[in-house]
Order: sequence, then structure tokens, then C-alpha cells
Amino acid sequence: MAGNIAKRANGRWRARYRDEAGKEHSRHFDRKIDAKQWLDQVTSAVVTGTYADPKAGRITFAGFFGEWSARQVWAPGTVLAMSLAARSVPFAAKPMKQVRRSDVETWIKQMNAAGLAPGTIKTRYVNVRSVFRAAVKDRVIGSDPTDGVRLPRGRRADVAMSIPAPEEVGQLMAVADERFQPFIALCAFAGLRLGEAAGVQLGDVDFLRRSLKVSRQVQRVNSGAIDVRAPKYGSERVVYLADSLVNVLAEHVTTHGTTGKDRWLFAGEGDDPPHQNTVGYWWRKTLRDAGLSGIKLHDLRHFHASGLIASGCDVVTVQRSLGHAKATTTLNTYAHLWPTAEDRTRKAAESIMNSALGYVADPVASTGE
Repeated sequence: MAGNIAKRANGRWRARYRDEAGKEHSRHFDRKIDAKQWLDQVTSAVVTGTYADPKAGRITFAGFFGEWSARQVWAPGTVLAMSLAARSVPFAAKPMKQVRRSDVETWIKQMNAAGLAPGTIKTRYVNVRSVFRAAVKDRVIGSDPTDGVRLPRGRRADVAMSIPAPEEVGQLMAVADERFQPFIALCAFAGLRLGEAAGVQLGDVDFLRRSLKVSRQVQRVNSGAIDVRAPKYGSERVVYLADSLVNVLAEHVTTHGTTGKDRWLFAGEGDDPPHQNTVGYWWRKTLRDAGLSGIKLHDLRHFHASGLIASGCDVVTVQRSLGHAKATTTLNTYAHLWPTAEDRTRKAAESIMNSALGYVADPVASTGE
């Protein structure tokens, strides 16, 4: 970066430099020392990689988001989530270079005061942070005002998570409409999400190999219609089914058949798979008939995960079964369910003690003493 300081005819000092693109920038000062300090700051920003074009930062947050988002390759759900987050900020009309950390903290405080869940706040914050990080990389701003902002604490996973008891799941299966029983079974005994279970077609089930290919999901769109799309990133997978679950699916197909040319396992309106609202109605009715409350359909997925962990499955096995993109997601969600080092130590010590006492007891028993 080339820069210089010169005294003007009016007695003021002009500091100027050319950026990497060859564009000239200048400022005027009453004192030479102020001009030098400004030029030194610009030089330092270039050296440390935090330099940003002063004019580029004049674009508002909303304006930059509009231009940047138009270039992104996002799934429909991401488009909605990013747009919601961008619309929620109170600094949308503010120039990017004028947005301060205090503005972000105020926004977080407002969401918290409005009663939004910590998880929702975190999601919006992460989405907005990605906008500022893109602006830093584009040299629109020199630093990210979202860095280090504290968020409301969420509840610990072991406290927030609700896992139905086996007898509750059994009761739900017992009272559910026979057309809805297999849906509950796929969520509780195969760990499918609501949209994944709704999107199952007959061709996805390999009755011989007792497996199910999860290759799509049914999502609700703004118009109230349904949208069939690929599962969440990293969620395409093959789930290995219990023999009893295969029998439940086979009986369902034999008794009720399939729907539409795509042969959906569960029927919605016309030839479509079930809408999220339809599944919600079925679930609420089943809960009432079972005399239960406070259980979400998604809790059945936690029930399945907890069962795998209790049976000794490792992290990678559970991750693949649930369709988590990363093992860290599985650990962050279910780490509290795995046996701790203390649990394993106690179990091993119990085994050692039982073995030792058994060897001592046998000779005594054989002598009749």
C-alpha cells in the first residue's frame, strides 16, 4: 500500500493512500501528527488483514444481506431461516461499518425479553453472525461486531430432554389408529424424524434385508402445501430394522396398501404423503386416547437413541442411525446418556468382586462348612 502526507496551501495536512485495487483514499487534518496516526492505522489494518474499504461499509445491513444472500446456494429451509434472522435485527437500516457490538447485545436482550427460547436466539445469532463474517471476508467491514457476544444459557441436555418411558410408548402403540401405529413405530423404533417418516415409500423398505433407506423428507411450506425434498444435510442413511418393526410395516402394507403413484406408506390428501398438520392431529388424538400429555412426537426419536445407548452402541453407531452429520452433534445431544467413567469403574469392580467371592465360596461350599 502506497501512502504519503502533504501540506496543503490552506495549512491543513492531507494523508492519502491507494488500496490493493489502486483506488485512492484521502483525509485532511489540522495537525501532521493526526494525519500520520490515521495513515499508520490504515497500514496496520492492511498488514493484519483487517482493512476494509471505507466506502464499502456505507451499505446497510439489509442491503448487504440482500446482495450476499442472492449469491448463496441454500436449501429452502435455510433461505427462510436466514431471512427471518435478518428481518429480526433492529439495525437493518444501519450502515455495516456503524453496527457496534452494543447493537448486537441490545438485539439479543430484546429477543430474550420477548420470551424466545435460548436455542432460537442462538440460531438467529449464528445466522446473523454469518452475514457479518461474509462482510469481513469481502472487506466491507474490518471486524465482526458479533464476536464474543454472550447468549442466554440454554437448559442442560439432561434436564431439557424428555424421554418417554417404555410403558408409555407401548400404551401409545396400543391405542393408536392402526394406520398411525407404523408411523409411531418408525419414530420410536427406528429414530426417524416426523418429516422422514411421512416421506417413506414402499421402495425404501427392504423387507428381506430388514433395512430402511431414508432418502427424503416431507416439509411444510409457507403456502400450507407440502414440499418433498432431500433430508437434512448428512441425514441420508440406511436404518437397520428390528424384525418386529419389519412385521409391523409388512402388515400395514398388506392391510392398507400404499398411496399414489409413488406408493407412499402413509396417506395424506389425494396422492400426497401426510402434511405436518395432519400428523400433528393424529399424534394429539393418540395422546388423548392413551391418557398421556407432555410428550412430543420428536421425543420418540430420543427414546430410540436412549435405547441404542443403553444397549451398548457407540457414538458412531448412534450417529449413523439418527442421521447426524457429525458425531459431535450426537455427543452434544446425548452425552449424558452414555455411561460415565465412574459407571464403568463400578461395573468392572462389581464384576471383579463377584468373581473373587465366587472362587472363595466354591471350596467352602464343597467342604460342607
